[in-house]
Amino acid sequence: MANKVHKQKMKLKKRLRGEGAIYFTLILILLAIPVCSVYTKAILSSSNIALEKVKSEIKEQENINESLKMEISELASLDAIQKTANENGLTYQNGNIKVVTNE
Repeated sequence: MANKVHKQKMKLKKRLRGEGAIYFTLILILLAIPVCSVYTKAILSSSNIALEKVKSEIKEQENINESLKMEISELASLDAIQKTANENGLTYQNGNIKVVTNE
């Protein structure tokens, strides 16, 4: 009878050791899930900050480009060309002007 009780205790201990490993694994998983969640949110936040920085740089460059386009338009105007020509001693002769049309 004592041998039978001893065998039942051995089976019980084996089951408890297995259950302990299962519990340990579950606890490890339950602790890993929030850590992974925080880590992924931190990476996402970092990516969003970098994205906003790039968007800001793009907007700034677009403003610079727009400013340069306006400056080009001002410099390409007939008045600006005539002013530059007069400053450099060039003369305006109507006979030398040819008009090109898209026909």
